[in-house]
Amino acid sequence: MKKIILIMLAISLVALVSCKKPAAATAAAAADPTKTSDPSYAFGIAIGTSLKDIGIEVKYDQFVKGMKDVLDGKNKQTLTNDQATQVIQAAITASSAKKGEENIKKETDFLAANGKKAGIITTASGLQYEILKAGDGAKPVATDTVKVDYVGTLLDGTTFDSSIARGTPAEFPLSGVIPGWTEGMQLMKVGGKTKFYIPSKLAYGPTGAGSSVPPNSTLIFEVTLLEITTPKK
Repeated sequence: MKKIILIMLAISLVALVSCKKPAAATAAAAADPTKTSDPSYAFGIAIGTSLKDIGIEVKYDQFVKGMKDVLDGKNKQTLTNDQATQVIQAAITASSAKKGEENIKKETDFLAANGKKAGIITTASGLQYEILKAGDGAKPVATDTVKVDYVGTLLDGTTFDSSIARGTPAEFPLSGVIPGWTEGMQLMKVGGKTKFYIPSKLAYGPTGAGSSVPPNSTLIFEVTLLEITTPKK
């Protein structure tokens, strides 16, 4: 069972990489990498990319020793599979907490400066927004369902979600989204476009959202309210 857990952790690391866009390849590798590249190197890229993403600092000698102790079987492992699993989980937890603390500092500094800019409005909850285009339709309420187009980015400019990129507007009930969206959408009128700066406490908080949204991330959304689609009773 413990061996299965370790295997699943390794598979999870590789799966994270498979969701990313591939780096630019050389002309030879692009032709058919399965014939020209060593799979050992490919595994190194996959695991290395995943470890970098979750912020784990690796000591290469120990990393290689761990693999050799398992694959060669010449030396006894200094950790059991169960202990290795515990160490991995603890390291990921510590890295996530550290990243969360760093993001809170960045958020505090950003929102303080952003709130002083012309056109930026800050609500009592801490949500900040600016009206890019005033709408002339109705305003939704918290129980409504809306259809929108949007682009969501992190503070560093990384796009983590976009209905525009998917080529179709999103439709959802305001009662089923993050608090920053529930509050923000009620400030808009149909036909309008608004830019929201959502503090982490009104978004995904210290847990983040998968590999796309790190812990305590400030989210920036440009949203166009296309329609209120609440079914008529």
